[in-house]
Amino acid sequence: MVAKKFFTIGEAAERCGVATSALRFYEQRGLIHSIRTSGNQRRYQAATLRIISIIKAAQQLGITLDEIQAAISSLPDNRAPTKRDWERLSKKWASSLDQKILELQRLRDNLGKCIGCGCLSLKGCLLFNPEDKVSSHGSGPRYLIEGPPDGDKS
Repeated sequence: MVAKKFFTIGEAAERCGVATSALRFYEQRGLIHSIRTSGNQRRYQAATLRIISIIKAAQQLGITLDEIQAAISSLPDNRAPTKRDWERLSKKWASSLDQKILELQRLRDNLGKCIGCGCLSLKGCLLFNPEDKVSSHGSGPRYLIEGPPDGDKS
């Protein structure tokens, strides 16, 4: 039987391209786990490096830590996630990413136009959002979040 390789916090951070403080934070959030030596030093299993890499990749895609945590909690303990595990996680995140892409496209396409914020300070608000009617849809830039009103190509 081959002994499992363990990594110090510095080695794991370097291998995964993250700060040691990030690893401590991930561990505090329950995203990763370490064992402790008799001197109370962290040691990470080799499988944890792949989980750290998944966290980093997901964060770069704009996936929230709560979404990442939910996904990671579905992985089996004590083994590196497989290609199949990664595909399953990716599918779960696809709709969230599609929504973010849609929001970014709306932002790009409408950035110079009324955003439905309810500010009522621009002359255009009298045309696009009279009497702040858009506020009934919720707070924030509603036209960027929801898209412009039906039939409005402004």
